[in-house]
Amino acid sequence: MAVVQFMVSLDLSVVNVGLPEIRTSLGFSEVGLTWVIHAYALTFGGLLLLGGKIADLFGHKRLMMLGLPVFGLASLVGGFATEPGHLVAARAVQGVGAAALAPAALALLTATFPSGKERVKAFGVWSAMNAAGGAFGVLIGGLLTEYAGWEWVMFVNVPMAAVALALAWRVAPDGPSTRRGRPDVLGAVLATAGMSLLVFGVVRTDQHPWTSSQTLTTLTVAVLLLGAFVYVEKTTSRDPLIRLGLFTNRSVAGANAFILFLGGGMASAFYFVSLYLQRVLGTGPAKSGLEFLPFAIGVIIGSVLAIKFGLKVAPRNILIVGGVLTAAGFAWFGMISADGSFTGDILGPSIIASIGIGLCLAPAVSLATAGVEPHESGAASGLLNSTRQIGAALGLAALGTAANERTGDRVTLEALNDGYALAMTIGAVIVLGAVLIALAVLPRTAAPEAVAEPDARGAVPGRD
Repeated sequence: MAVVQFMVSLDLSVVNVGLPEIRTSLGFSEVGLTWVIHAYALTFGGLLLLGGKIADLFGHKRLMMLGLPVFGLASLVGGFATEPGHLVAARAVQGVGAAALAPAALALLTATFPSGKERVKAFGVWSAMNAAGGAFGVLIGGLLTEYAGWEWVMFVNVPMAAVALALAWRVAPDGPSTRRGRPDVLGAVLATAGMSLLVFGVVRTDQHPWTSSQTLTTLTVAVLLLGAFVYVEKTTSRDPLIRLGLFTNRSVAGANAFILFLGGGMASAFYFVSLYLQRVLGTGPAKSGLEFLPFAIGVIIGSVLAIKFGLKVAPRNILIVGGVLTAAGFAWFGMISADGSFTGDILGPSIIASIGIGLCLAPAVSLATAGVEPHESGAASGLLNSTRQIGAALGLAALGTAANERTGDRVTLEALNDGYALAMTIGAVIVLGAVLIALAVLPRTAAPEAVAEPDARGAVPGRD
């Protein structure tokens, strides 16, 4: 399950470094090239809620075993693409596979380790692989692009999917079928359409500003569809896609809000630091990837610390410390200079921010699935993944707009640097917002090893 999450997370960043070569090789236009990223984000973010519900209805392991071949084959086809449409289509199918994989794997992890020390350790391993996938994606993408060709940023997923598929056979089979009412087809359509349009509207803000009629219309329709989805979920006599009562659980609501803000900050870190290294400092793709290695190591260190302290300290307190460290690292990134260097401007904040991120992820995921009944674990997992994806899309689009506004029409290194520095500073403020949410919303729960087993209705004492 950790391999699955590493692969899904890796694919969010591994393509980025290879985009210039992809454009030259396949003849993408400047606008068309963005759809190599957007196609994956659109289907992944739009289908996560539906993927979580399908996992609950038909079995978490079964859906994971189906999603892995889809993801692997789409990666293989994408590597053999000979024109832009082929690669964009392959990326979209990758997103479909990821939307099936991510909630199913997380639900299996939740069910396999329901409480206690083993849960803390399991989520620590999972969170390390999750965040390291994003950081190593830049490293792997840079090395593959420079020394093997852009095709390998797609091919690299094939052996990982094969390994994950082989390992998945060892996972214990799904338990008895979850209760199945009549499926909420209308809710599924509204949620998928609303989420897809929301992601679509946000990711296109690089072409159409936030105040443009195209963006405003798209986001308005998305909000209306999601509002209709909430109404349907509240009134339907069928089995809802997401039971709105989940949000009355402070752990679930608070952890999702925390991840929404943290996701926005994390996306901006990978994106703007990569641009700073390549466009301001003039670092090549392979070396830029190598310079993300301290970030990946820091995430692993933070995850190990989360396991160690998670046995003694309440998850809420670990989130607060991790969030403060992350915000401090991002604020330090905001001090980059046009005549700077990797050791002077990037290394220090990379270590601080990455340790903070490593501390945050496992407790947040554990809280987001705490007190959730087994037949809703897939829906809760899909909700969390969807929240993070939306946070990343919103954060990156908003900070990208801020950076572009600061840079303006200037084409100097100083202008680019000013834009990236502003974006990272705003990212620090966003992460501080996550810390405030942890302080205000999350319950002051006991340390995980002291938490009781779920009761008959699936609630954990002290977490509702």
